[in-house]
Amino acid sequence: MATKTIRIASRKSPLALWQAEHVAHLLETTFPGIKTELVLMTTQGDKILDAPLAKIGGKGLFVKELEVGMLEGTADIAVHSMKDVPVEFPEGLHLGAILSREDPTDAFVSNRYAALTDLPTNARIGTSSLRRQCQIKALYPDAEILTLRGNVNTRLAKLDAGEYDAIILASAGLKRLGLAERITQRLDTSISLPAIGQGAIGIESRIDDKEINELLSQLHDNVTGLCVSSERAMNARLNGGCQVPIAGFAEIIDQQIFMRGLVGSPDGFTLFRSEAGGKFDDAELIGKTIAEDLLSQGADKVLQALYA
Repeated sequence: MATKTIRIASRKSPLALWQAEHVAHLLETTFPGIKTELVLMTTQGDKILDAPLAKIGGKGLFVKELEVGMLEGTADIAVHSMKDVPVEFPEGLHLGAILSREDPTDAFVSNRYAALTDLPTNARIGTSSLRRQCQIKALYPDAEILTLRGNVNTRLAKLDAGEYDAIILASAGLKRLGLAERITQRLDTSISLPAIGQGAIGIESRIDDKEINELLSQLHDNVTGLCVSSERAMNARLNGGCQVPIAGFAEIIDQQIFMRGLVGSPDGFTLFRSEAGGKFDDAELIGKTIAEDLLSQGADKVLQALYA
């Protein structure tokens, strides 16, 4: 193959850069003759740091500018955290590959308490995720949930300055940034069910770019792809953005997909849960089945109240 340069659209945060550089390294080491170049962009989600994401329209806040870059031809691919990727893609774009998943769990991070169960009832906990908030409030109704925005290092600095008793972050992000030692406790998925696609990296590309799609298909991880497609099918049926109290996590157990889903009210007072399993071919059906069950329990009322 003649030398070809692939331009990778990325946000500027340390974690986004890590992900883009990881994809660049994969492309260059897997395909001799491929060179890469990062095209750095600022998204709406990066600009608005003083409001909870749910309040400023959760869908696509971290991906839209990158997608425009691909459609206008200033970039060839874009690298995203799968939990930030909306269910629907702009015309002409699609998901070219999903890489193998890093640790999908949420991380409890505290300088004073060794575990979530050690927190006092009125602890100050930092998170801007309604999904994390509803599950923590269900366990600790008197906890004070405080908004926590900014990149991973900013969030850790706020904890270190004593603004919170504990904060909740994604384990994957801390591990990728070489900060695994900051994880006080990995929260089991039975305690904090992860976000749709948490821990997985997706590569978006133009549908008509055959050469690049051919390369990306060789980076795709089938197991992660199946699990994430199940999770995203649930999210699609619930019309979920990335900033609503929806959790969904699929895994492969005994050659079958097993998935759990959750929708909660932000106060943690109401949690709807469902689970289903089945064959690989039924990945999306499993997600939809869970969504229908959650809706039949009353999840639509919780979501409608939030969207209103």
